[in-house]
Amino acid sequence: MSDTNFTVWAPDATSVQAQLGQDRHEMAARDDGWWELPASARPSASGSVDYSYVIDGRGPFPDPRSRRQPGGVHSPSRTFDPSAYAWQDADWTGRQLAGAMIYELHIGTFTPEGTLESATSRLDHLQSIGVDFVELLPVNAFNGTHNWGYDGVLWYAVHEGYGGPAAYQKFVDACHQRGIGVIQDVVYNHLGPSGNYLPQFGPYLSDAAGNTWGSSLNLDGPHSDPVRRYILDNALMWLGDYHVDGLRLDAVHALRDTSATHLLEQLAGEVAALSAEIGRPLTLIAESDLNDPRLVTPRESNGYGLDAQWSDDFHHAVHVALTGEISGYYADFEPLSALAKVLTHGFFHDGTYSSFRERTHGRRIDLERMPTWRLVVASQNHDQIGNRAVGDRLGKQLDAGQLAIAAALTLLGPYTPMLFMGEEWGASTPWQFFTSHPEPELGAATATGRINEFARMGWNPDVVPDPQDEQTFERSKLDWNETVEPEHARLLGFYRDLARLRRTHPDFTDPRFDQIAVEIDAGQGWLRLHRGGSKLLINFGAQPARIPAGGGDIVLSFATSGDAVQGRLPNALQLAPRSVVVLA
Repeated sequence: MSDTNFTVWAPDATSVQAQLGQDRHEMAARDDGWWELPASARPSASGSVDYSYVIDGRGPFPDPRSRRQPGGVHSPSRTFDPSAYAWQDADWTGRQLAGAMIYELHIGTFTPEGTLESATSRLDHLQSIGVDFVELLPVNAFNGTHNWGYDGVLWYAVHEGYGGPAAYQKFVDACHQRGIGVIQDVVYNHLGPSGNYLPQFGPYLSDAAGNTWGSSLNLDGPHSDPVRRYILDNALMWLGDYHVDGLRLDAVHALRDTSATHLLEQLAGEVAALSAEIGRPLTLIAESDLNDPRLVTPRESNGYGLDAQWSDDFHHAVHVALTGEISGYYADFEPLSALAKVLTHGFFHDGTYSSFRERTHGRRIDLERMPTWRLVVASQNHDQIGNRAVGDRLGKQLDAGQLAIAAALTLLGPYTPMLFMGEEWGASTPWQFFTSHPEPELGAATATGRINEFARMGWNPDVVPDPQDEQTFERSKLDWNETVEPEHARLLGFYRDLARLRRTHPDFTDPRFDQIAVEIDAGQGWLRLHRGGSKLLINFGAQPARIPAGGGDIVLSFATSGDAVQGRLPNALQLAPRSVVVLA
């Protein structure tokens, strides 16, 4: 039988019963709000056991800390012993984030089968493009069969459709054996709309403040200590029981916490202690729209002590420079100088006025003290693709040369690069917003709420796919046959060359802001990025451009068609339209 002591936190309950199969057993209350099943009532037989809890006659409900939900989030939990797995990754010593490349993927759409086992068969491909970490979108248990993962309600269980917890362990093990670390995306700022039984057990949620997705977690109110422990233990579970190397923390700006020690700071401290215990690096990456470097300032300098945070400003600046799209939050990034600032200062909004927010936004980075790798950047990611009206990738608007420019800025720029699955070959498949709520009214409400949420982006509601339509999900799956088609294969080869340059030229992983310089000519539409002694010359324009070169050998180039370099002039190169050249 798997290892469980059948305990549950229910501080306001007057009676709690454990239902084991068809039998119910009274549980004993402790002074701290926890209830436990007497040892005499615990199953002694070998094998897994289905169980649930009845609170003051209500239920039965699944265990808030359930490790398996084979029948879905409304069904009984099943015991699972994570220590039973025989790990083969003893030689894996971990990987620090500095100098690394991340690859973001969604298990359900990464392969036709949509399972952890089938994802394992593509790890050789990830090795070939230099991936150091795979970042999995949330895999916790949610209601329905397919979902982005951000509507999870049982955070300790791995979605059964992906293969469950045993398959998850095998996937992580397989990654480590290929020298690839695993970062797990986790959501601690809200719970999904269906299957959330936590309020039946205790005050997990706070009515004092909500966020975009519903009630916030009770992080600082009465009885909040066990709620914080629920989150912290979950984080340590991924890093410990499942050998995960890092966590991406979803929307930390939605964590409402007025405690003297913020939850994020507490988490950083406990993860640092675990890292010291197991002897390998563990990484915490925040998704935040605050542009606040305090998140990644070390705890000894009165910061939260996280390792890195996303910088959406990089995405916006690159996107606008390539597409010319300036609706909604893209408006401030219209001039090419916005990209220059992002490349040299990390954030564009660092105490400047944001027209989208209609207020001052962000805080300046201390460029002398903060290493560039603490910012994780992408030209495409699940949010920026999936949160478009039709989930279209950059390739729908851009040609091959422009996609190569985006790749070069991301992979050879100053920050930690993250790719979104399929980006490396210019995948033509969209990545749309899909759900599978069994409740029709919930599906309709989700679709309507999503359109309202992004109304300021100018969406045409008539073209937005129905999230509940099965075909919306099927369309979002990668087509791996594209990788051998000539134009896709050409771009894929360029990504592999970029990854090789990152590994062989120290300039491209140098974490010092003072080794970065940028010149632009907005009129001609070119940009020159210095990384130490190496340079990127980029022509965004539709006409050839003469760009000062300043020495160095051409080590890589890409243009929409033909040669990127059309002419060599004294101390300058003439670049083809929409092209990039790397000098080193």
